[in-house]
Amino acid sequence: MLLFVVLAIVLTLATVVALTWGLRRGASRVAIAVTLLVPVLVAGMYMLVGTPQALDPEELAAPDSLDDAIARLEADLQRDPRQPEGWLLLGRAYAGLDRHADARDAIARAAKLLPEDDAAQVEAAQASARAAPDRRFDAAAVRTLRDVLARNPDHQHARWYLGIAQRQAGDDAGAVATWTPLLPLLDGAAADALRTQIAIARTAAGMPADDASATTAAPTPGTHALRVRVRLDPAGAPLPGDATVFVIARQPGGPPMPVAVQRHPVSALPLDIVLGDGDSPMPTQPLSALDSVEIVARISRSGDASRSDGDLESTPVRVTLPARDPVELVVPVAATP
Repeated sequence: MLLFVVLAIVLTLATVVALTWGLRRGASRVAIAVTLLVPVLVAGMYMLVGTPQALDPEELAAPDSLDDAIARLEADLQRDPRQPEGWLLLGRAYAGLDRHADARDAIARAAKLLPEDDAAQVEAAQASARAAPDRRFDAAAVRTLRDVLARNPDHQHARWYLGIAQRQAGDDAGAVATWTPLLPLLDGAAADALRTQIAIARTAAGMPADDASATTAAPTPGTHALRVRVRLDPAGAPLPGDATVFVIARQPGGPPMPVAVQRHPVSALPLDIVLGDGDSPMPTQPLSALDSVEIVARISRSGDASRSDGDLESTPVRVTLPARDPVELVVPVAATP
């Protein structure tokens, strides 16, 4: 802004000098001076504080498609890569197209330009996990999440993702310790859903049940609530009596963590349940915030929601929200690859 003001003053003085010189020597010289000087000064202004491409009609026209918008943003960032918001926007656009490696790289550029921006750092860690073949948080992403929490212990996204990273690494007790301080920051359905995840982690860690964590509210059906039916094929096939059924909704092509989950004893099959916002373990991304989800049922012999050898799993079903009809999930009684 300061540069623009200085240049405006210079332009004004230069124009006054040109006009004064012209008036002293004749009106025709005024026209000549203005004709020659103004285009040169305007061009100089654009070279210093603007971009001549902005005057191109093609640049002014609205993009015809998302690909067109991305191409323009890429070109703009190539001209001036010092735009963290531009890199964030580009990364999110890539993620929307399932170009997760490109999204990771773009968001990492933004995070590098914003080293003290906790939201950008956490988003970069999440993008890194989303781009990984196994959707796991690597050591660098975990370090980033820990750094954010060291600066801001109440950062909800950082605390949630770090707990997931700890569960991925088999540190279930660590996940309990990370998630528990998050509970006072939440209320209602989000708090109930987190208590469910803490209870699952406590069980996986062999810790005694915590009544407060194990208590959950019944899911409240809403416009985005999903009716889900789960059955075995063949019906009545024998299964270990202590096995657990997890019904999981997750973002298609997104991070591995569920946006809604319920657990039930295998003895409850066949199941007829409702998944709603009360089952959303992620405080800032309830089920109702999505346009579509992928639903899967998993029978875990270990009682752990994370997939492991020997688990039985239905074929994932993608559902557009809101859904009017029940989602049918069939779990084949054979080990999945």
